[in-house]
Amino acid sequence: MPIKVNLAAVLAQRNVKSKELAEYIGITEANLSLLRQGKVKGMRFDTLDAICRYLACQPGDILTYEPDNETAATPEP
Repeated sequence: MPIKVNLAAVLAQRNVKSKELAEYIGITEANLSLLRQGKVKGMRFDTLDAICRYLACQPGDILTYEPDNETAATPEP
């Protein structure tokens, strides 16, 4: 998947424990762990909003797009 989740790095940079963040945004630590590992298929915007608010960051700090060979766009002729 070309979308990479950098939440673990942002948590470490800000010295925030997963438990604190999970409690603030209202999800289980298990679900936050799956999100941190990039093992989810999607995320609600209100969840992303709460994460960014708590960590004082932008969505681009948490999510990055890294295309692989299969998903790289090819220009139209």
